[in-house]
Amino acid sequence: MDVRVHGRNMQVSRQLQELADDRVRHAGRILDDGVVADVEFTERRNPRQGDARYRVEITSHTAGHTVRVKGEGPDDRTALDKALDKFENQLRRLKDRLVHRSRPRGNKLLNEQPDTSDEPPSAEFDIVRIKRFEMRPMTPQEAALQMEMIGHSFFFFLDANSGQHCVLYHRDDGSLGLIEPQ
Repeated sequence: MDVRVHGRNMQVSRQLQELADDRVRHAGRILDDGVVADVEFTERRNPRQGDARYRVEITSHTAGHTVRVKGEGPDDRTALDKALDKFENQLRRLKDRLVHRSRPRGNKLLNEQPDTSDEPPSAEFDIVRIKRFEMRPMTPQEAALQMEMIGHSFFFFLDANSGQHCVLYHRDDGSLGLIEPQ
C-alpha cells in the first residue's frame, strides 16, 4: 500500500509521517491490493475546538470502493488513532461484504448448518421508503435554494445547462459541493 501523508494548516513532523505510514500500511493488510491511501492532517486554530483541534482524514480507493474516514482529537496522535480504528473497521466490513458476495449462499457461514427454509434471504440494506417526484430542469443555484427550502443535506436534480442529472450536497466545512457525471 502506498501511503501519502500531508498536512493542511500545519507541518507534519517526520516522526508523525513515519508513524502514520506504518500504521496505515498495517491496517491496509486487511485488503492487500496495493492501493494508495491519502492521510491528511488538519489543525484548527480555533480555541473553541479544544477537543477536536486536530482532524485526520484517511481516504483510500480499494477493491473498487472508496473508503473515507475521519478522526478528531485534542492532539494529532489521538486523532490518528481514532481515524485508524475507523479505517480498520471499514476495511473489515468491506472485506466481509466481498467475501459474502463471492461465496454461494449456503457456504457463507462456516460453522452453521445451511439454511433450508423457503424464505427469501434478507437484504443487507432494506429500502424502507421510496419517493417519486417530477424532475424539471434547473440551475445549480435554483437547486441550492430548493435544498435549503426542504432542509435536506443533498439534492438530486436535472441540470438545465448540461441536461445531466447532478447531486448538490452540503460539505463538512459548510460550503456546497456538486457531483456531475463524466
